[in-house]
Amino acid sequence: MSVNSHNEWDKLQEVIVGTAEGSAAVLSWSRPEPPSIELLREARNLSVNAFPQWFLDEIAEDLEGLCQAIRQYGALVHRPELHDVSKSYSSPFWTSTGNNIYNVRDLHLVVGNTVLETPSQHMSRYYEGSALYHVWYKHFDDGLRWISAPKPKLAEPVILPYFRDENERILTGEDIKHQELTGGRVEQLHKLSENEILFEAANTVRMGKDLLYLLSSSGNRKGAKWLQSVLGEEYRVHVTEDIYRSSHIDSTVLALRPGLVMLNSTRVNERNCPPIFDRWDKIWFEDVASTTEAELKFQKEVREPIAAELEQLGFMTNLRDMASPWVGMNFLSLDMETVLVDERQKKLIKVLEKQKITVVPVRMRHIYTQGGGIHCATLDTIRESTLENYFD
Repeated sequence: MSVNSHNEWDKLQEVIVGTAEGSAAVLSWSRPEPPSIELLREARNLSVNAFPQWFLDEIAEDLEGLCQAIRQYGALVHRPELHDVSKSYSSPFWTSTGNNIYNVRDLHLVVGNTVLETPSQHMSRYYEGSALYHVWYKHFDDGLRWISAPKPKLAEPVILPYFRDENERILTGEDIKHQELTGGRVEQLHKLSENEILFEAANTVRMGKDLLYLLSSSGNRKGAKWLQSVLGEEYRVHVTEDIYRSSHIDSTVLALRPGLVMLNSTRVNERNCPPIFDRWDKIWFEDVASTTEAELKFQKEVREPIAAELEQLGFMTNLRDMASPWVGMNFLSLDMETVLVDERQKKLIKVLEKQKITVVPVRMRHIYTQGGGIHCATLDTIRESTLENYFD
């Protein structure tokens, strides 16, 4: 059977689950001349401590538990084929290394029997998609349509400050709640330039013939325009920009079945809710568990000092990044009555169970420092799914 997935809720048959094996700190160098071998070696030696073996072992254990839950349900699980993400590569404009093959959904949008490789704004993700090529080649002879977006040059800065002056930023209710859930951290916000097509697949929610696209720090207007042009008149790409200022949409909008959507009520309300959901039932939810003390301690005492040293050497890195606490809302539907949920999200589990949904809890200890939850770390390739119109 070829790739076939039209939405987020039909019965799951095949999925890809990411891996943390081989993870490394991003070392990007935004200058035409590459860093010297000695400088790169020094940076690599520093970055090793950002991914201690105990940390990688725990992530691997949790991902294997996720795989086992999916297998017990009866779906086939694929894993990435690794390459050395710590190896540097160059364009005429910059040099970078990769990060990991953990968030497999981020760069791959499955629409029916088509997979779209999306053009990330990050230099470090240029070759990440190749870790899934063995899956796409497996399905290619069975009718898979495989399309890759134009690779951006990234010759000039494309990730721009959201505020002209961060010191003049007025914190919103979401910002304050974010601080409460993360021991005082404030989410750094950015936006994208419109000089190139830039977006990551996790900026979208698939609902049959309709896709909701979030304009954010991981998706620009050119990206939405390109997506609509490739999908053609059979599909409608709806752009929203008022519900979340940062990146991926799957901690904000989660479609459970036709006519039912869960919305992060810290970000979405009756005034800014995308009109596409006017006639759908809504579950308003925001009460996620706080970011764990262990993750915050690891970030403060290990990751951020290493990030500061790498920046002093002239590298850009992702070691300062943490996922928002609402990544705890990030779940995977096995079908319309069954979902996989982070076991720490007790209140979310109760809310879903009130909807007569069977919840399968799984352990995910490092979603905040890995930058993605259950939905991010999985990519459904086959569902018992047909293309339908859920909104007319």
